[in-house]
Amino acid sequence: MSRKHHHFKGAEVSCCVKYFLFGFNILFWLLGAAFLGIGLWAWAEKGVLSNLSSITDLGGFDPVWLFIVVGGVMFILGFAGCIGALRENTFLLKFFSVFLGLIFFLELTAGILAFVFKDWIKDQLNFFINNNIKAYRDDIDLQNLIDFAQEYWSCCGAHGPDDWNLNIYFNCTDLNPSRESCGVPFSCCVKDPAEDVINTQCGYDVRRKRELDRQQDIYTKGCVGQFEKWLQDNLKFVAGIFVGIALLQIFGICLAQNLLSDVKAVKANW
Repeated sequence: MSRKHHHFKGAEVSCCVKYFLFGFNILFWLLGAAFLGIGLWAWAEKGVLSNLSSITDLGGFDPVWLFIVVGGVMFILGFAGCIGALRENTFLLKFFSVFLGLIFFLELTAGILAFVFKDWIKDQLNFFINNNIKAYRDDIDLQNLIDFAQEYWSCCGAHGPDDWNLNIYFNCTDLNPSRESCGVPFSCCVKDPAEDVINTQCGYDVRRKRELDRQQDIYTKGCVGQFEKWLQDNLKFVAGIFVGIALLQIFGICLAQNLLSDVKAVKANW
């Protein structure tokens, strides 16, 4: 009897691991809730529910979906990790560690495939940007995302300013009644440091000019090439972010497995 009691006392759940995992996931959960809340709010503001046809419109990427998907996954994982740690629930702890491990494996696989199929990824990026150029005026969030990318990377279009011919408002056909015909968005314009107010009409008619004259007014390099250059210049920074995320995931899995083994050891002595 005394030996059994001594063995029971030897198997216990580590409070340090338990509450550290809980704290780790409460932040994860709250961050996921914030992302999900922002995504759902933006989704409702656009009136998507009143126009169900917009859900099936895949012409351009909607940044709201990124918030909803990422926020939803983080919220579910954070919830499972929090409740699993607090209640010492083996099912939720297993779900948390397995799902987090699956995400880590998918990220690793995606990284390897991206390295092996670099040319295919480049073609898909080109296709993706051109699709979003077509849908530039269809969604304000998409418009802001493209403007940010073009300003940040000092680029215009996928491979150059003429890619904006794909957009019905900016194309150069004689039948185009738009005032923006043969132009580019203001985010393609070379910024004048002396100007405090953004001139949103700076891209009007700019593609009617000769190539050399354009270079004074707008960026002439494509975003695909500029993005590749940015990746090469910031390779250590980008790699550090991915390694940091991977280490956090491995750390979370180890904590969950450690707590899971403690709970199983205690239950085995009941």
